[in-house]
Amino acid sequence: MVLTKKDIIGNISEKIGLTKKEATTVIEDIFEIMRDDLAKGNSVKISGFGKWVVLDKKARIGRNPQTGEKITLAARKVTTFRPSEILKKEL
Repeated sequence: MVLTKKDIIGNISEKIGLTKKEATTVIEDIFEIMRDDLAKGNSVKISGFGKWVVLDKKARIGRNPQTGEKITLAARKVTTFRPSEILKKEL
């Protein structure tokens, strides 16, 4: 089973007593704040849950799996998630 944004909104709506429209606004605002900070290269940490970190990947030589041809993969930024110790214990 996958937990979707729609599920999160429904849970927030029920637990806090917000309307679905209000819960949607809250969740969208939280995600926007996180997205904006990650786009700036900052980390996002939620205590007891985990941390999203932006990493720089260097350019490297890759391979086209269909043809076997070598290609150059450009440098890029990636986001990784590191769970907190509390979350690790729960899993």
